[in-house]
Amino acid sequence: SNYIDFVSNSFPSNGLEFLDGDTIVSPGSKDATTDAVGSIITAIDGVIEKKYKNAFCAVRPPGHHAEKDKAMGFCIYNNVAVGATYLIEKFKYKKVAIIDFDVHHGNGTQDIFYDNEKVLYISTHQFPYYPGSGSDNEKGKYNNVFNLPLEAGTTSEQYLNAYEYVLKKLKEFKPEFILFSAGFDAHKNDPLAQLKLETEDFYIITQRTLQLAKEYCNGKVVSILEGGYDLNALRDSTKRHVDALIEFN
Repeated sequence: SNYIDFVSNSFPSNGLEFLDGDTIVSPGSKDATTDAVGSIITAIDGVIEKKYKNAFCAVRPPGHHAEKDKAMGFCIYNNVAVGATYLIEKFKYKKVAIIDFDVHHGNGTQDIFYDNEKVLYISTHQFPYYPGSGSDNEKGKYNNVFNLPLEAGTTSEQYLNAYEYVLKKLKEFKPEFILFSAGFDAHKNDPLAQLKLETEDFYIITQRTLQLAKEYCNGKVVSILEGGYDLNALRDSTKRHVDALIEFN
């Protein structure tokens, strides 16, 4: 609550303010951050109440770098962590999986759940790269963190082969609910990284994950937008991710 108070008092009435070296807020940030978190709560409620089959939250700002009491890397509140905590505290879920396919490691999400056996955090990301965390020896207190670091230049085929390890880990965990931290900056055209994924890869990994979701958690999935810095690649990749969500039955 102290951090929320700090952030609330940081929103300027005009101009820009820095929360850290690369996280900037403007007068519109208050509504944006509130709407982002609120959309995730609404999406989770809707999926559990069977109003929605699944959901995609097209939020800004992203969240996976934000820690419990610290903004970082364009992120103010950790949206996916709020969602997982809500599932555990309100609905008493004991197995929530977070799959983070943003090209950057979600240091904040990992840190928040590092010693929480109810959350499995899985990340595929370029490594070594910003923010510096995410080596495969970071495993969580209960072996509940699974990092899959990928070298710059990793191709579509290599990535899809590696993603089989993600699915294997999911099968072992048997999640009751799955959250995606859906970043699309691993696309080959993204200017902030050097992985070489194709637009269609985001459809494929979503589809493969949903097949497991159907088996283990009746398809209960909420996806939350993270990074993506080439607008055309972001648009096209997000569309294919959402196509897979819509088509799933």
